[in-house]
Amino acid sequence: MALTSHPLLSALRRNPTGAVLIALQIGITLAILVNAAAIVTRAIQKMSRPSGVDTRDTFVMTMVGLSKNFNVYSTSSADLAYLRHLPGVAAASIVFGTPLTDNGSDTSVGRSPGSRGPTVTSALLPVDQQGLRTLDVALIAGRNFRGSEIRVPSAAHPDPRIGEVIVTQALAHALFAHQSALGQTIYVGSHTPSTIIGITRNFMGPQLGQHAYDTVLAPEIVTQYDMYDLLVRTRPGQRAAVFRAAKRHIGTADPNAVIGQAVTFAHAKRLLYSGLRDLAIFLSFLTLVMLALCCLGIFGLGTFNVATRTRQIGIRRALGARRRDIVALFLAENALVVAIGAIFGCLLALAIGQWLTDHDGVARLDPWYLLVGVAILALTSQLAAWQPARRAARIPPSVATRTI
Repeated sequence: MALTSHPLLSALRRNPTGAVLIALQIGITLAILVNAAAIVTRAIQKMSRPSGVDTRDTFVMTMVGLSKNFNVYSTSSADLAYLRHLPGVAAASIVFGTPLTDNGSDTSVGRSPGSRGPTVTSALLPVDQQGLRTLDVALIAGRNFRGSEIRVPSAAHPDPRIGEVIVTQALAHALFAHQSALGQTIYVGSHTPSTIIGITRNFMGPQLGQHAYDTVLAPEIVTQYDMYDLLVRTRPGQRAAVFRAAKRHIGTADPNAVIGQAVTFAHAKRLLYSGLRDLAIFLSFLTLVMLALCCLGIFGLGTFNVATRTRQIGIRRALGARRRDIVALFLAENALVVAIGAIFGCLLALAIGQWLTDHDGVARLDPWYLLVGVAILALTSQLAAWQPARRAARIPPSVATRTI
């Protein structure tokens, strides 16, 4: 029996409220599904970025002064001497700011002094001559800092100048595109020029909202703030033992200081992405719940239609309709409702995606998400309508005619 549009439209006219509600549910589900999938995908991509540093064997300890007698330079020098002679330590450095965390400072970096010309917001990571070795970050051009280049400004004698800097490959490209950045002059948050003496492979410095790999390293031991960070990289497999020994000794070495934080890079990375991970889990769960509720609504509408159209189904069977014709009729009716809901859902999804782009700066919604979302929703909705359609097909003509 040929399937025409007349019985489909007639069925929708008999129960327009149910069809409209299901179409709205499908549209809202599609909009949430598409945008949630895009957000989760971006979160997974962000969490999958390589850190560029040794997260397995590295930890950081933040020391905080407790009194006016606390001397950052002398205390940190003693701590470094202890750490660098501790068995199992591959390298140790004093830094100000912690990679893979939001602990640190950022600055504007440009090719022109002041606000003239474009600038790049970058993480600023002061390190000593063992900073790169401790991070296990390799130079791809230029050289490392020399011991004589490490500055020690203080609150009494501040020195805003940064004569030499090392930048990541990403920052070098952002500033000079396809030109060679080595030996170029840049301006790091001031009118004083700095010379790029080295370029490292990309690694994640302090994450302060800027691009993950835009980092400038300065040869400096920061002593103005009565705190400093000890960065330690151990030999493979010895991090736990060194971590315990370092906390035990350094925590009691100076009565004027206390360990404010001690964390491994592996743990720091987990904490850095904990919000994204929770967001991805929540959105995935929400999407599954919305999809399940949508399928339940379609199943309920199909079951209701079968119960209220027994006589009509029996007549069609008596006129020669086969079981598969009845199944096809109900699936076609469901497909029409899904199509209407999908059109509304696509428009709603694009509107939500544009709002997220305008207010949160996320990338525009890729049309592929719409195509995949419509395909998933169409498949699951047809599966949800399959059982009621089969139940309708099992109604025998004899039972239906007794209702006349």
